[in-house]
Amino acid sequence: MQNSVAQQYQTSANLDARIAVHARFSTNPYPWMRWVFDHLTLPPVCRVLELGAGTASLWATNQDRIPAGWDITLSDASPGMLAQARAALSAVAHPFAFEVVDAQAIPYADGAFDAVIANHMLYHVPDLPRVLAEMRRVLKPDGLLMTSTVGARAMAEMWALVEPFRPGLWERVRVLTANFNLENGVAQLAVYFKGIERFDYADGLIVTEVEPLLAYILSAQTLQKQPLSQAERLALQSEIAARITAEGAIHITKVAGLFVARNSIT
Repeated sequence: MQNSVAQQYQTSANLDARIAVHARFSTNPYPWMRWVFDHLTLPPVCRVLELGAGTASLWATNQDRIPAGWDITLSDASPGMLAQARAALSAVAHPFAFEVVDAQAIPYADGAFDAVIANHMLYHVPDLPRVLAEMRRVLKPDGLLMTSTVGARAMAEMWALVEPFRPGLWERVRVLTANFNLENGVAQLAVYFKGIERFDYADGLIVTEVEPLLAYILSAQTLQKQPLSQAERLALQSEIAARITAEGAIHITKVAGLFVARNSIT
């Protein structure tokens, strides 16, 4: 799994394909990253660490809202992804530090940060208890953890389209995110954190174009080991087109949200 994740996020191409679908076809007009930032309640002067920062979309989307006194470090296990983050924020006035970091061994002192952020990444880590313990360690007493994830039914209708070509794929997708999802997140966080709150983001997808959805599907980590053949891609493309023609759009369930918690060491 660790090798698959590393390959998946070597560059931002796969992530960009998925972000594009959410940006264009989501039913909630209030952007996901603006909503996430709304829950980041911190003092005007503090230190913030984001693990698995990806393309830094949280900060690019909210650049007008970042307090001048926030000292922000963006980290990722992928140097390529971190380079994309640096480029995405090159025109943002607020300064950022960029570091390649393995979340299982965070290279900072105990109590170094007022907040740690981990968006849609904890289900990827090989040793989740170790990562949670590391996040707690680098947080100050009563420091804030904010982490987002998906629910077990997320994108079910999309994966049903691929099921005829890769039987059992939907179950493998669910296994990939089952390591940390909305259903089991509280129980896992409660071992290390206190005051855990769950917030759900009401949204869905109404997809009216073939190519963006096809690109999303082909970007998936679950298809890396068994990629679709050219004939299968064309057949899937035809199926998506037929569904959109017949129904006007493909409606897809989005189940996502976040947890906010505090360091249990006080």
